[in-house]
Formats: sequence, structure tokens, C-alpha cells
Amino acid sequence: MVKLAAWNVNSIKARLPNVLAWLDEAAPDVLLLQELKCQEENFPRMEFEEKGYYCLVRGQKSYNGVAILSRDELEDPLSDLPGDDGNDGQARYLEATTFGLRVASIYLPNGNPLGSEKFTYKLKWMQRLHEHARQLLASEQPVVLGGDYNVIPEERDCYDAEAWRDDALFQPESRAALRRLVYSGYTDGYRALHPDQARAFTYWDYQKGAWDNDHGIRIDHLLLSPQAADRLEDCGIDRTPRGQEKASDHTPIWCQVAA
Repeated sequence: MVKLAAWNVNSIKARLPNVLAWLDEAAPDVLLLQELKCQEENFPRMEFEEKGYYCLVRGQKSYNGVAILSRDELEDPLSDLPGDDGNDGQARYLEATTFGLRVASIYLPNGNPLGSEKFTYKLKWMQRLHEHARQLLASEQPVVLGGDYNVIPEERDCYDAEAWRDDALFQPESRAALRRLVYSGYTDGYRALHPDQARAFTYWDYQKGAWDNDHGIRIDHLLLSPQAADRLEDCGIDRTPRGQEKASDHTPIWCQVAA
């Protein structure tokens, strides 16, 4: 069994003790990290290597940043999402093969405010992801695309749909782009095993008592190709890290697939 998790840590420097403690407790074989907010040379590689993890990092100063940690070697890395000839310089995508799985750590653009270039960039980025994801499907290998998608799939995936009507995370265009990705052949790992689960959130804002009142949203997802979905044994959201001191505003989502 291979246990894989994804977690937007909202600064690896600020959250390092939390992440190290969670690794000891949850013991994932693969951990996909997002929003590192550091350059590659400043990533705490040694601390993770001491726990038996290989590290692949795509960093950026102060913003974005993604990493893949694995107890198995990481092979054939891809450090940018294909489709942008100009290379926009944003560290949002990292892909590699480990444990016989092709995995990607994804930090999809937020897109706010609406009507700005940021929302246009979000939709173009999602189109690039869709095109690349289809190519991965054509390879017929087990694929897991995990991370912070910054998209709320359905009304039941947020505590109050009306509160998110004017947010880029809940726009019809954003949700349709995520559906296109899923309908191309991927499985939402969490919903596949928990189709009726309510209040299955992965993010709670730091403001307005969102955590204390469970005013959350589900924007972190694990999407599996058919070859990976056929091996899916379990999937869950670990809310515990969000309630700890100096927590990230996201919490890990994980799955187990048969080796």
C-alpha cells in the first residue's frame, strides 16, 4: 500500500515543526507540498532527508513553490506545466515518478479579483493543466494529480455558497474547468469514497473565526487516473493539523492506493 498526501503549508519555514510532526504521526510515503514561499536553496531539505524522504523542489522567493517528498526515489522530474512558451516564472507545478506512480504537486492560481488578469491567468492555466493531464492519461500509467486547486467543486463543498458567489474559487468558469478535467477521465479520490459526506473541508480562513465555526471549503483535491483509481483503497481529510498552534490555513488530504 502506498499512502500519498497533499498539503498547502502556507510557508514551509513557518510550518516546518507542524509538517515534521505530521510526518511522524501520519507516515505518508509521498507528500505533495504547496505554497512553500521559499527558493529552492532555502528549502529545509536536510530535515526531511533525515526522516527518510527524497526531496524534489520547485521554489520561488516569497510566493508559490511546490515540492514532492517520497520515501522512494523520484525519477523523470518535470518542473513546469507545459504549454507556456514564455515560462511565466511561477512555481506552481512539479511532477515525477515514484513508487510506480506518476504524481504531480499542483498549486493552481487563486484568480482573484474577478475581472482582472489574475482570473484570466487562472483559466488559461487550467486549460494548460487539462491538456497536459490528457497526455498523461494517454500514457496509461497510474497518475495522481494532487494539491491546492483553488476551486470549490460544488455548493456542498463550502459552508455557505452565497458567501463565495463573487469569489474566483467558485465561479462557473472555474468549476466548469475542473469538471472538464475530471470528465476527461480522472476520479476525485475523496468523492469516490465519500459521495455524500457533508462539511468535508480542507481550508479555513484565518479571519472571522472560520476554524472555530467550521466555516470551511474543499479546494484541495487528489485526482486519479483510471489506473490509479482502480487501486484506490482509502481517502480522507486529516483535520487535526488545522487546529494546532501556528497551523496552515489548509489541512492535509490523503489517499492509499495498492502497490
